[in-house]
Amino acid sequence: MPASPTPGPEQPESSVEAAAAEPAAEGVEESAAESTPEPALPPGVQHVAERPAPKEGAKPKRAIRRLRNAAIAFVVLLAVVVGALGWYAYDLSRRSFPDLDGSKKLPGLSARVEVLRDKSGIPQIYADTPEDLFRAQGYVQAQDRFWEMDVRRHMTAGRLSEMFGSGQVDNDKFLRTLGWRRIADQEVAKLSPQARSYLDAYSAGVNTYLKTHKGDNLSFEYTLLGFVRDDYKPEPWTAADSVAWLKAMAWDLRSNLQDEIDRALLSDKLTVNQIDELYPPYPYERNQPIVPTGGVVKDPKNPAVERFQQDAPAAMPSQSAQKALVDLSNALSQLPALFSDQASGVGSNSWVVAGGHTTTGKPLLANDPHLSASLPSVWYQMGLHCRTVDAACPYDVSGFTFSGMPGVVIGHNQKIAWGFTNLGADVTDLYLEKVNDTGYLYEGTYQPFEDVHTEVIKVSGGKDRTITVKSTRHGPIVSAAADELKDVGKEAPIPDPGPQREEGFAVALRWTALDVGTTMESLFQLDRAVDWNSFRESLRGFDVPSQNVIYADVDGNIGYQAPGRIPVRRSGDGRWPVYGWDSKYEWDSYIPFDSLPNRYNPPEGFIVTANNAVTPPTYPHVLTTDWGYGSRSQRIIDMINAQPKIDPGAMTRMQMDDRNPMAEVLVPYLLRVEVKDPWVREAQNLLRGWDFRQQSDSKAAAYFNGVWRQLLMLAFGDKMPLSVRATTDCQTDNSTGKTPCGKRDDSTAQPDGGDRWFEVVRNLLPDAESPWWNISPDPGKITTRDALLLKAMTSAKKELTAKMGKDIDTWTWGRLHTLELKNQTLGTEGPGVVKWLINRGPYELGGGEGLVDATGWNAAQGYEVTTVPSMRMVVDLSDLDASRWINLTGASGHVWHDNYTDQTELWKKGQSLPWAFTRPAVEGAAKHTLGLEPDVPPLSPQQMPQQPGQPGQPGQQPGQPAQQPGQQPSQPGTPQSATSPTPTATSTRKQ
Repeated sequence: MPASPTPGPEQPESSVEAAAAEPAAEGVEESAAESTPEPALPPGVQHVAERPAPKEGAKPKRAIRRLRNAAIAFVVLLAVVVGALGWYAYDLSRRSFPDLDGSKKLPGLSARVEVLRDKSGIPQIYADTPEDLFRAQGYVQAQDRFWEMDVRRHMTAGRLSEMFGSGQVDNDKFLRTLGWRRIADQEVAKLSPQARSYLDAYSAGVNTYLKTHKGDNLSFEYTLLGFVRDDYKPEPWTAADSVAWLKAMAWDLRSNLQDEIDRALLSDKLTVNQIDELYPPYPYERNQPIVPTGGVVKDPKNPAVERFQQDAPAAMPSQSAQKALVDLSNALSQLPALFSDQASGVGSNSWVVAGGHTTTGKPLLANDPHLSASLPSVWYQMGLHCRTVDAACPYDVSGFTFSGMPGVVIGHNQKIAWGFTNLGADVTDLYLEKVNDTGYLYEGTYQPFEDVHTEVIKVSGGKDRTITVKSTRHGPIVSAAADELKDVGKEAPIPDPGPQREEGFAVALRWTALDVGTTMESLFQLDRAVDWNSFRESLRGFDVPSQNVIYADVDGNIGYQAPGRIPVRRSGDGRWPVYGWDSKYEWDSYIPFDSLPNRYNPPEGFIVTANNAVTPPTYPHVLTTDWGYGSRSQRIIDMINAQPKIDPGAMTRMQMDDRNPMAEVLVPYLLRVEVKDPWVREAQNLLRGWDFRQQSDSKAAAYFNGVWRQLLMLAFGDKMPLSVRATTDCQTDNSTGKTPCGKRDDSTAQPDGGDRWFEVVRNLLPDAESPWWNISPDPGKITTRDALLLKAMTSAKKELTAKMGKDIDTWTWGRLHTLELKNQTLGTEGPGVVKWLINRGPYELGGGEGLVDATGWNAAQGYEVTTVPSMRMVVDLSDLDASRWINLTGASGHVWHDNYTDQTELWKKGQSLPWAFTRPAVEGAAKHTLGLEPDVPPLSPQQMPQQPGQPGQPGQQPGQPAQQPGQQPSQPGTPQSATSPTPTATSTRKQ
């Protein structure tokens, strides 16, 4: 939200003005009433004059006036009170605004560190050692975003109830069952001494800030929290708090787990063949995969070793993938040449264009990850610079990172740039388990649980809750913590003969992120990589989440690498829950890193990733069967091919492309439907001549999406079980008089309208008599496609009239398609006045689900925006200072700070900020300079203590033997423990 000219929240004045105007209006009405002539009476009937009673008649009028005046006074008083409260809150919030200039002591530094900020509050940090750099990063992020960091670590540890009470118990129960925090502790213990020293330095920087800032001075949210819990005090930050956030991101990008759940739940009402129609295969003949050629070859010197070679001839698929690929090939051969994309949810766009196709002569790289909207944004912009870049201090990197994590996640350094999109690999499996009190069935006998332990959930203002977590060989039993997964255990289809279902099966989750990994180590290496080889080596330990990573360097090279721990299954393709009692469904191994797809300087001169298929069907390993369907990626490819040379401005314009590929297919069918009702035909005519673009001011886009939503609900939603339908989706059963509603949270309900549904509808449109088009309750009167389309157009006109009024000229897509930015937890769960104070919006947006400008919405829920391009960047490898970036909100997490949402309006319009990188450019843009000083004079080189580990060279592999917590030399301000006080737990673990 742009800064208001007057401090404090914006106050609505219309209510006071309207109230003040009310007496005059009412007086006019009275005068008009008094001058109205008396009505004529039948002949022979005379009016009888009533005797006036002036004293008695005046009293009601005076009473009404007094009441009206009192109402006006109340409204004025209320406005004053609200304004005063707003000003008080604004003044209170300013106490936590950080100092951006001057000097501060930061214990543990070896030398002075500089923090330069531009007018957007984006920090660029300069130091002499990596430890000083990351210590300062921790301090600076705590300045801007500690509330966000604190909430995040409570979430990943399953401890939100300690802050927010009993409403968070269910969340905590599920997260404790997954055990993210316990795994993070184990990963910290496995870090190399070098990486551990970086994380400890970062934690020390955060904790220094916490020592000098409490309550109101830490963040306005702590003031609000204090009204209901005045005893809360943040704990010291630890290395595991940082590492645990990687698990949250992996969960957000966990790929097809929801699809696996939905398929199982749909089987309650639909046949397997019907479900397959709703999950069509990838249209390879229309939409190009990321790596269209190449294959896995054996090393001639060692046949046991394999690697991916981009120019190798395609090989026959492995036995484990044979059946899935044969089925895919058969289905593809029957498809018409159509167009498509993927289901609603998180995704991303990235592409890189080689210098031969750019106006700059060097590569251009673009990235915009699509994630849930939050306030502040999930991303934090910053630069980390060693004053002298060498082996001892190898960091000169700038980009987007997460609050609470050292380093940079996406961005560029002085030599290379990189971007991420979700690969979509199937890294999760649900196992149906037959269990009793002491164990689970496996290969005909009951085995003791691998782990049984209790977790105590502390609840603010309430009683502690104790849960028991059990694990099989496949992972934790998650059905005990989630009602929907209990339903999966009840409804998932199994062949006969099988164990008796009785009350249903328990469901265990196998997920690569629940194994100890090395992603944090990998990110440090990525930040200091300098060429293609060191870039690839840095990703060797990037376990989760599995990503598409694009690459460009200042020497003109471009590339792509798919990292991640991706399972090789003995059988099955991960589409359905499998049977835990049968060993044939085990994971045998993981795809070797060298066999994962990659490309380097491809002949076409560009690489595009947008959650589309990575490899052709001939790739010998199953990465997933639930790709995005490729309409975004193909649209980007088409835009690149349409331009002889691409400039940086074109890259930015491409990120805002809002052409709807489904509209191109569906609108001709809608226009061919005969509409007799002129009221509905008025709306149908909006689609004539439409260019299929979804700008925020488009009337046609508003109506088309209304029709799309109604089509999906009529053709598919009404035929689905309630377990996958939105809680707001209710239908009255005329035979019983009852009105059952869906059970699914609205944001994840089906049909969601994403690009998977584009493909489903494209496949069905040519068949006018498909059973999916039938909406008749009478078995003797079957409706066809055009009858359903007419019903959808009629229902859409009614819905949009109710939402936006009868005047169709006032309709716009943006009025329906709005984004509200909500502060974490308090902005969603807090009282209305709190939401008003700390949330921002609504913002009217263009774009839409399945478009390059991917402002996602869920058709089963409504039109509100659910996912967004969470940031956008364009890196110019010919001149890094000419690069551009923009965040969804702003650098600051402090309510009413100038940088709270100062980037949002620019983001909404598709604009971006200059991205200064070199020291002269950073100094030229700087508006603030903060010096962080050591608490003791710097030591001479002879006095310097030995560091825990020497900085590694680019490409150093993770997974080195770790120095255990407490074994390394302590530094001033460095926590002595790797972990914060953990949730109370007792455990019996199978050895």
